[in-house]
Amino acid sequence: MCDQLTEKFLSKEVVFPGKIIRLEHWQVALPNGEPALREVACHPGASAVVALDDEGQIILVRQHRIAVGRLTLEIPAGKLDSPDEDPFLCAQRELSEETGMTARNWQKLTCLETTPGFCNERIHIYLATGLEQGDCHPDEDEFVSVTRMPLAQAAANVMNGTFRDGKTALAIMMAAALKGVFTHSND
Repeated sequence: MCDQLTEKFLSKEVVFPGKIIRLEHWQVALPNGEPALREVACHPGASAVVALDDEGQIILVRQHRIAVGRLTLEIPAGKLDSPDEDPFLCAQRELSEETGMTARNWQKLTCLETTPGFCNERIHIYLATGLEQGDCHPDEDEFVSVTRMPLAQAAANVMNGTFRDGKTALAIMMAAALKGVFTHSND
């Protein structure tokens, strides 16, 4: 059955060698043997952190995202320095850079494939607890503001459409389910 769905990779050509993504054209053979072109955005991967304090508040960063033209509230996250970087080390670095925090306890929640229709980006999502505050030190081109919100409110904001960032929505709902702080009603 899987052979009836599986495309076979044949070759690739780099079309655009960008700073964040590399755009490639992949030649594939379809399950019926016919050739096809796939346009693939190649990304080194990323890590993201649901940082939860002792009072049940989630740590969020507000930043302007020019691609969507608005301010967003997101969990701390950032791309791997290379495809070979340990995603856990990246998560620790991003939490520290964006919030100034470190965590005593870490748990991997999942690995999200953001847009598998055209991009190979994978975001490794972690839950961090036992937080300790230090100094923020964002990248030179990164401007963020840190805020806190009760985890239950964050989960409600996912359900009402306030949080539209996929990694943030998934991470919040997974953390809320783990902590037993969210129940959904259709009322």
